[in-house]
Amino acid sequence: MKKAYWIVQVDMTQPEAFAAYVAANGEALARYGARFLARAGEHCVVEGRARARNTIVEFPSYQAALDCWHDAAYQAARQLRHGAALMDVVIVQGYDGPQPA
Repeated sequence: MKKAYWIVQVDMTQPEAFAAYVAANGEALARYGARFLARAGEHCVVEGRARARNTIVEFPSYQAALDCWHDAAYQAARQLRHGAALMDVVIVQGYDGPQPA
């Protein structure tokens, strides 16, 4: 089964309110087997545009990634960040095909 990823880019406008969202979203993320691969670490934009914080969350499957997004607990946590950040989220299925040699 292919894994899936949330690719998240964030510009915080109210750090305290955003921290409440971060504290609340763990329940749903854990329920769907989420694992942080990158979480707001140092980054360098080499082409295009990015937000101030970038996060990659791994899920065991595309369905788990979608189900987590729609989970009532995640949606409740999500409400805590309204007005606290500008955020882009893309859910993408992983790739298991050939790799560069």
